[in-house]
Amino acid sequence: MQKFDHIRPFYDSEVNEALRSVINHPMMKALMSFTFPEMSEEEWKAQLLRTHSKRDFQANFIYHAIHMILQKSSEGLTTSGFENLEPHTSYLYISNHRDIILDTSLLNVTLLEKGLTMTASAIGDNLVQKPFLLTLSRLNRNFLVQRGLSPRELLQSSKLMSEYMYHLIRRENRSVWIAQREGRTKDGNDATQQGVLKMLTMANEGQPLTEFFRKLKIVPVSISYEYDPTDALKMPQLLAKANDEVYVKEKNEDFNNLLSGIIGQKRRIHLHVGKVIDAELDDIAALTDNANKQIQALTQVLDEAIIKGYKLWPTNYIAYDLMHGTTEFADRYTEKEKQVFERRLEMRIDEDNKILRDGFLAMYANPVVNKLKYDHA
Repeated sequence: MQKFDHIRPFYDSEVNEALRSVINHPMMKALMSFTFPEMSEEEWKAQLLRTHSKRDFQANFIYHAIHMILQKSSEGLTTSGFENLEPHTSYLYISNHRDIILDTSLLNVTLLEKGLTMTASAIGDNLVQKPFLLTLSRLNRNFLVQRGLSPRELLQSSKLMSEYMYHLIRRENRSVWIAQREGRTKDGNDATQQGVLKMLTMANEGQPLTEFFRKLKIVPVSISYEYDPTDALKMPQLLAKANDEVYVKEKNEDFNNLLSGIIGQKRRIHLHVGKVIDAELDDIAALTDNANKQIQALTQVLDEAIIKGYKLWPTNYIAYDLMHGTTEFADRYTEKEKQVFERRLEMRIDEDNKILRDGFLAMYANPVVNKLKYDHA
């Protein structure tokens, strides 16, 4: 399948050579020292040199790195919904998107622990510009989403990616993770972009759209961080949007966001997977045979599932009450939790800037607003 060569992860036959090419890289040394503080350099190097598959690399190295990240930067990960999934079965996980690396890594750690098929995961090529990061991502079963293309190139790239994901799920029995939208959610509104679903359908050849989606076995994923470690870093982009300005990223911004997401404090994290979207597709097919309307309806199904699966933390309720000047949810948090959140707000942004303050609070409050919409529906 040579046409996928410039976006695919390494084949297992390429893994050992790739590891040898980065084994002496300072970032590999930093990663291994962090993950295995008790192990000598000779030991982890010997273990890496014996590694010949992506699964071994993920299970023996990345799995432990993610657990170390959780230990150092969180109060633990809880999960729900995984009992509804079948082993040896491939799924298309469509997830809300908060953190560049952790969203997909935490899902894969959980899948590995529960004996389920791990994912190949989409990652923007803008995040892996450095050769080491590109090699690491390909070892970790990431495939590339090409950014910054002309409209014509984007169409070709989208079709290729759609075909690749369909190939992984249907031919290789490999699960796939994609975000529900391009880029991370900046304002706490987890909304599926119809363009993501339209891109998926580019691999469809003639079958009814709802049957095509059924074959993908779509599973909605909701990931909830008590604290977003990159909350303050998202503010300049929100400020530019509020002022109707074009936001231009700084040179190393993506890399800094990636690093902050990994090492920043998150407190508690919850990961929920919904049930496979199946019966809903029958309802959509019965409702309309118009492709655009079917995609619109599936978007709504996904949004509802992701929002309902989202776990609200005290931080969400505190932000809602602060934003709306109420005590509506005062029974959902303690005075101490409120003080800690207010201190974070004070330290991370200029509170005199109303746009920044509202943007910061909205990022945490909007999941409450969105859940209320569905609860009252």
